[in-house]
Amino acid sequence: MEKSPDAFRTISEVAEELDLPQHVLRFWETRFSQIKPMKRGGGRRYYRPNDVDMLRGIKHLLYEEGYTIKGVQKLLRENGVQFAVAIGTGDMSAFEEMTRKNAEAAKATHEEAKRPARQPVIAEAEADMVVGEAKARGKGIFGIGGKTGEESEGSEKSELSRENRALLQEALFDLLECKRLLDQSR
Repeated sequence: MEKSPDAFRTISEVAEELDLPQHVLRFWETRFSQIKPMKRGGGRRYYRPNDVDMLRGIKHLLYEEGYTIKGVQKLLRENGVQFAVAIGTGDMSAFEEMTRKNAEAAKATHEEAKRPARQPVIAEAEADMVVGEAKARGKGIFGIGGKTGEESEGSEKSELSRENRALLQEALFDLLECKRLLDQSR
């Protein structure tokens, strides 16, 4: 006797319908929190028709589209369970729409990477913030340090622009964090 399309299915019926071993379905339950079959006494699983469609969609993404488990988890987080259900029912327009959106996002990211980098904007109050004073003057290799305007003969006092000061401040924070990590590891 054939079950109605709305009837719940046991794990063996779902495994047979999807041509998957039962242990794979149990494994997927541990990896995909969205798979929640109803469990009766004795731990017997009963899958709703929606669950079966979602499993079919996950199978399609893993086996036919080549996604990894982490990739499918991300897709389900971003697009929701109905995305996998739509794929499981054969509605590939959901998958095509997601593919189109991903292509547009990749193109936008590529275009953004082509643009010249923007200089950071620093507020007036932040421009004067300095973490610490240098213990010794540098030799001026990078165009900073060395003699100050008063010390050099006939030259004007040079100051860093806000952008350069911000970049140096950022580098100093990075160096301090590196030092902290090194001190922790000792």
